[in-house]
Amino acid sequence: MSNQIDFSNWVCPAPLRSHPTVVMGHGGGGKLSAELVEHLFLPLFQNSALAQLADSSVLQVGATRLAFSTDSYVVRPLFFPGGNIGELAVNGTVNDLAMSGATPLFLSCGFILEEGMPLDQLGAIVESMAAAARRAGVQLVTGDTKVVDRGHGDGVFINTSGIGVVPEGVQIGPQNARPGDVVIVSGAIGVHGVAIMSVREGLEFGAPLESDTAPLNDLVRAMLASGAAIHALRDPTRGGVASSLNEIAGSSQVGIVLAERSLPVPPLVRGACEMLGMDPLYVANEGKLLAIVPAEAADQMLATMRNHPLGAEAVIIGKVVDTHPGMVVARTGIGGTRVVDMQIGEQLPRIC
Repeated sequence: MSNQIDFSNWVCPAPLRSHPTVVMGHGGGGKLSAELVEHLFLPLFQNSALAQLADSSVLQVGATRLAFSTDSYVVRPLFFPGGNIGELAVNGTVNDLAMSGATPLFLSCGFILEEGMPLDQLGAIVESMAAAARRAGVQLVTGDTKVVDRGHGDGVFINTSGIGVVPEGVQIGPQNARPGDVVIVSGAIGVHGVAIMSVREGLEFGAPLESDTAPLNDLVRAMLASGAAIHALRDPTRGGVASSLNEIAGSSQVGIVLAERSLPVPPLVRGACEMLGMDPLYVANEGKLLAIVPAEAADQMLATMRNHPLGAEAVIIGKVVDTHPGMVVARTGIGGTRVVDMQIGEQLPRIC
């Protein structure tokens, strides 16, 4: 791969070659994000660790394997049903580390504050971060604070980075899916995205709908302790289940077939998506994981997950196949098949 950036090779519906500017879709976890990484960041920063393109990079440091991850949070609004940007930032980085099988240990935090932000709001956010760190069993050990002019931010943007230790013998990654594996999701999908949307759009439901933000490291710990093999893990945040599975299919060069009738979509989420023309498969989640496991390990893994509060509704939603490599398809309820491609951008930006 050449280190020279060649915009003439970019392919996307946004006219990047004639107007090479950043658009919102570049932060959505879809095709635009992938193209930005592939054509800009990877050529200039290329190394074997970055090339993993997983939720966290696994680094060999002496006899120890460390998982290292970073993420930035620009969610709007800062406070939403079931959480806020601070809790989300801690849980999100903890979960990225856990998706490599790591035990998360330490976090850093950077705050970009907008001049004029009420200190009581900032205090509430920081208190929730501290509580989330205690729940996840991690320590925040370093950080930074910057302030930008009024009108140049949305109150606060947060960056968190994390370090964890990968247990000996654990080999989990998006490149490890194999034909014959099954796809398990730990619970209902689309909840976080619709909870955010309900606040932005002023939607009212017959029952409260709150974000599913939660630390998944203890669930992963239980899954590893079961002894059942795990090939790949992903927390389907930006771009939802569809984007995460497309990334796994591409990394492993396998096909994935979903059973639409098996997708655990809550009625409130389904209703909101139908009303707004959205697909639940692309709606963000913040407390769910996808597990790719061998078929012979599926029953044991389901039993283990269902014995944990965060995996009580775990269900098999699909299988890995050796046809249509790099592609995800869904069997519809009426017996048809549709391609579940990675979206160009994101249905709902500024979701995390």
